[in-house]
Amino acid sequence: MKLPQNTIQLLLLAGIIAALAGAYAVLSYTGATTFLENDAALKQWFQELGAIGPLAIIGLMTLAIVMSPIPSAPIALAAGAAYGHTAGTVYVILGAESGAIIAFVIARLVGIVTVRKWIGPQVLQRLEGSQNALMGIVFVSRLLPFVSFDMVSYAAGVTPLRFWRFALATLAGIIPASFLLAHFGAEMASGESQRIGTTLLLLGGLSLVVVLAKRFSKRGKKGPGR
Repeated sequence: MKLPQNTIQLLLLAGIIAALAGAYAVLSYTGATTFLENDAALKQWFQELGAIGPLAIIGLMTLAIVMSPIPSAPIALAAGAAYGHTAGTVYVILGAESGAIIAFVIARLVGIVTVRKWIGPQVLQRLEGSQNALMGIVFVSRLLPFVSFDMVSYAAGVTPLRFWRFALATLAGIIPASFLLAHFGAEMASGESQRIGTTLLLLGGLSLVVVLAKRFSKRGKKGPGR
């Protein structure tokens, strides 16, 4: 007997959730999650790995995005501390982009049909024509450090947003934050307190600029006297 598509998707979703939960439980039991929150210990480990250190950064960043409870910031800081802000930024971007794509694909495979039936074809048709708007939302969310990177990746997967648009918006949006985190990690390792303060101001300024731009954009659309 052939199972309905919804049932297959629900079973697949349950299997993915169980696998992720099981992996996180193993990491927690072995103390790996505590280790992954320690950027100083991560830096030392990356350096001890030698040539495969960059691959470890990319893999851990990917894992942190797919498995939401694992924090990605300590990994990014350790990448900058171990390899400097330029190389560290590249490794962080590669890992974050890979993780976002995997999360998007997981959500697309197991959620899009269910969401289509839940919200109705008319709504999805309207969203289908709003590719630029959806792409803009993903891009802006990547610039805001207080918006969950992981959840945006999964949520985007159940919208009609085209894959290449998601990947491009994510890549463009993660470059500034990735650079600042890696740069911050590099400056912490060098002990340059003045530069650390500058980096923190840049991180805060980035969020402020995005919020203000969004607010003024909304006012501009309303027009005067409305």
